Formats: sequence, structure tokens, C-alpha cells
Amino acid sequence: MRKILVVLGIVLTILAIIFSVFPLDTIAFLPIGLAMIFCLILLKKSPTNQKKLPNILLLLCVLASLFVLGKTLLVKDEVVKDIKFEKEKIETKKEAKKELEDLEKDLE
Repeated sequence: MRKILVVLGIVLTILAIIFSVFPLDTIAFLPIGLAMIFCLILLKKSPTNQKKLPNILLLLCVLASLFVLGKTLLVKDEVVKDIKFEKEKIETKKEAKKELEDLEKDLE
């Protein structure tokens, strides 16, 4: 039973760290929560001399959750309007319109 909990704790902690690095926002809390649950169960089931690994895994989960929470609260996603691109787009439309008018004059 303990070996299964160790494997689940390690795998879910690695997934939690990977999900916290990628821009998945609050979806990363799912593996973090599961990892914390399995690490707490592992901590409870472990004998006194084997509680170092569950503590390390739990610490990594807490750090990953703080990282995700910080990214979610502190990083603002803003869309900035590109004025230069808008000007180029307007100029391109004017040039295309002028070319069409020149073609019409040539056809007449």
C-alpha cells in the first residue's frame, strides 16, 4: 500500500510541477490537490523514520500551488492594440483601392 502511495505521490507531484510551469492557470490546481491528498495519506501511513519523502513531496506541492496562485493573481493578460499595424492596414487598403481605380481607367 505504501509503495503505491509513494508512486502516486511522486507522479502527481511531478505533474503538479509541470502544470504549474505551463500557462494553464487554475487547471494546475487539480494535480496539485490530488498530489497533496496522496502525500498527506502517505505521511500518515509512513513510519516515523520514513517521513522525509512525503514531507519533501508535500513541500513541492505547496510551492507549486503558491507559484500558480501568484501567476494567477499577479500576472495580467492584456491585449494591446497595435497602432503601427492598423496604420499599415489602412495604407494597404488605400493602395489597393488606388490600383483598382487605375485598372478601371486602363480598361476604359
